[in-house]
Amino acid sequence: MEIRRDIFQAIADPTRRAIIALLALQAMTPNALAEHFNTSRQAVSKHIKILTECELVEQEQQGREIYYSLQIQKMKEIDKWLDQFRKIWETQFNQLDQVLATLKKQKK
Repeated sequence: MEIRRDIFQAIADPTRRAIIALLALQAMTPNALAEHFNTSRQAVSKHIKILTECELVEQEQQGREIYYSLQIQKMKEIDKWLDQFRKIWETQFNQLDQVLATLKKQKK
């Protein structure tokens, strides 16, 4: 049975979020990534595999090395999903501002 990786499962893990942050800066090899973590190269490779399976990360062979890079387009999916909530939050904050302004006037 094939496991369907979900982008939100992928970013739920703090190590994978840290890998994403590193790859946002530049493409890196698994060894270079592993140097940033207090864990084994194999553990980092498992995280990279999950990120690759959900297409957040892409691999490219350069000579004998494999470099991983962040797929910004995939990150936009997350932003698009969050955007619907951003609109709700903004509405609620605006309403809260109005309530606070009313309360402030009543105190005077």
